Amino acid sequence: MQITSFTDYAIRTLIYLAALKKDELTNITQVSEVFDISRNHMVKIVNKLGQKGFIETIRGKNGGIRLNKPANEINIGDVIRELEPMKVINCAPEFCHITPACRLKSYLHKAKEAFLAELDKCYLDDLVDNNSDLMILLSKG
Repeated sequence: MQITSFTDYAIRTLIYLAALKKDELTNITQVSEVFDISRNHMVKIVNKLGQKGFIETIRGKNGGIRLNKPANEINIGDVIRELEPMKVINCAPEFCHITPACRLKSYLHKAKEAFLAELDKCYLDDLVDNNSDLMILLSKG
């Protein structure tokens, strides 16, 4: 299973924000530079993460972005569910004429659920805490 680049960068953004000191703010430009993606694309990612409640966006002169809740409360499985379409295959009858008799779709559904169940075991802090190698890489951005 492969997640979209949008979700990939959204998770990277959350990792970056989780690596900041408590209540520290950053901005879209900084995050886009760290991951070398366009600022325009990062604006869309930050907007979606804000809409979904994962991050807080603060407007104004001293504004910026940060996590909206502690990293140990942000579940990676939930992030994937909120951002990914999660449609493994198109089983619409108008697209596939064997859909009524196809057994593959149930296996794909089980595979998707197993994928998400594994990610449900992972929280944002699992990716950041005591990860000095990550902190070094993020500081070079």
